[in-house]
Amino acid sequence: MDLTIIIQIIISGLLIGFVFSLIAVGLTLIWGVMDIINFAHGDFMMIAMFSSLLMFTNIGIDPLFSLPISALLLFCIGLLTYRLVIRPLIGHSGLSALLATFGLSIFIRNVMLLVFGPDFRVVQNSILAGKRLEIMGIHLNLSQVVASIGCVIVTYLVYLFISKSKVGRAIRATALDRDTALLMGINTNRVFALTFAIGSACVGIAGGFLVNFYYVFPDVGFSFVILAFVIVALGGFGNIGGAFLAGILVGLVENVGGFFIAPDFKYTLVFILYLIVVFIRPKGLFGW
Repeated sequence: MDLTIIIQIIISGLLIGFVFSLIAVGLTLIWGVMDIINFAHGDFMMIAMFSSLLMFTNIGIDPLFSLPISALLLFCIGLLTYRLVIRPLIGHSGLSALLATFGLSIFIRNVMLLVFGPDFRVVQNSILAGKRLEIMGIHLNLSQVVASIGCVIVTYLVYLFISKSKVGRAIRATALDRDTALLMGINTNRVFALTFAIGSACVGIAGGFLVNFYYVFPDVGFSFVILAFVIVALGGFGNIGGAFLAGILVGLVENVGGFFIAPDFKYTLVFILYLIVVFIRPKGLFGW
């Protein structure tokens, strides 16, 4: 087999892995700080994809330029979801929030199915649509290259915000011990709201990038959120760096395994990896 093809498959796996990473970073941030599983995380991504598609088809704003709008939209949706769905459940078991977000996921998908139908849609004639990048005989999808770079930058900015800023320190303190954080004067309710909004904005940005090279349909978020759960578990719950690295690993396993074995088995390979890792290290590859 041509070495160029193998290298191309590996690089493509890395590129999609970076996108997986940003989706998982948003999920692990919410999970790590609030001990809540947001099952509607993938549906938020789907909303971002549809919003980018509609802005492009109706008013001509290219998905690349509508990214800030998608991020702001999902930030606001995250705040609204927290106040209406999550906040009343704070202090209850994690199962309550899981069931609530599962119900929200079903509601969102059915509304989108009712409005848009089950048809697959694609963005055509955008700045990045159909563009290829050739480097030393290796052909790459320019949309994936731009998406991967953008997702790495956003992930790094989130990491800097959490680790360096005053608000980020409050978020980390709340994640470590919310009762002690309350005694220190930290408004944990605001921290939770901001955390949920930031996590939602992350997946919104990922969706804004994905719309350039992936189909848009009401159920698009389901497979991505399942992969995100696997990535979060592999990386260690609440570990942003671990989620980033695990996302890359899953992207490689999915792409390389799907090519060399069979595309239909790529998700099976990811779950086999997950089972092996969880059996050996229950807290994930990078958990402590």
